[in-house]
Amino acid sequence: MRGRPSALAPAQPTPPRSSSPSTVTEPTAHLPVDPYDADTAESAWPSAAGQDTDCLLPPPNPAERFSIPITPRDQRRLALHAALTAAGIPPRPEDRAAIDQLSTLPPSTHTTLQRWLHHTA
Repeated sequence: MRGRPSALAPAQPTPPRSSSPSTVTEPTAHLPVDPYDADTAESAWPSAAGQDTDCLLPPPNPAERFSIPITPRDQRRLALHAALTAAGIPPRPEDRAAIDQLSTLPPSTHTTLQRWLHHTA
């Protein structure tokens, strides 16, 4: 019963054996395709009439910057907001009073708070 095919399965033809080694053809080499290498004239959106397509802003002029000094307390308050946000704890509006109180603490305490928040992130 071993050599007979099952009545349910169709008999599979065996491929003829040849004495010569089979030759495998290598696929032809394809050049890499660059999806961004397209003719811009054909694929670009048409620009609106009278509108420049490239509008670069000039670099900021340092002489035109505001010269308003930030107090150390405000610097600590802003740094605490940034550290809380970076740690995944975005400050809520009702947290403003607590943050204002924390920003009045000495710089060494504020540095410790920053270190603690940095290690939680």
